[in-house]
Formats: sequence, structure tokens, C-alpha cells
Amino acid sequence: MSLFLLLILVAVVLGIIGFATHGLFWLLIIGAAVLVVDLVYGGTRLRRGGRKHRLAR
Repeated sequence: MSLFLLLILVAVVLGIIGFATHGLFWLLIIGAAVLVVDLVYGGTRLRRGGRKHRLAR
């Protein structure tokens, strides 16, 4: 969960810097790409349920 939140934070910071700074539009694009990858990662983790199954002995 902390990796998910860290990647969201990185995407937001890169997006803000890329939007605010003239000539660094590519940072906005990278921030958007990180956000999309993070949402896909979070979606797959959520779908799996995050439960660890133990074998019964």
C-alpha cells in the first residue's frame, strides 16, 4: 500500500512541476504515465484481494 501511495505522490509532483515550468512538459507526460501504471498496479493488487493463503496441514 505504501508503494501505491508513494507512486501517486511522485506522479502528482512530476505533473505539477511539468505543468508549472516552461519547457518541462515532458515531466507532465512522465507523471501521467506513472499515474496510469500505478492505477493498473493498484487495480491488480485490489483484485487479488491481498490475502495470503496458507496450506492446511
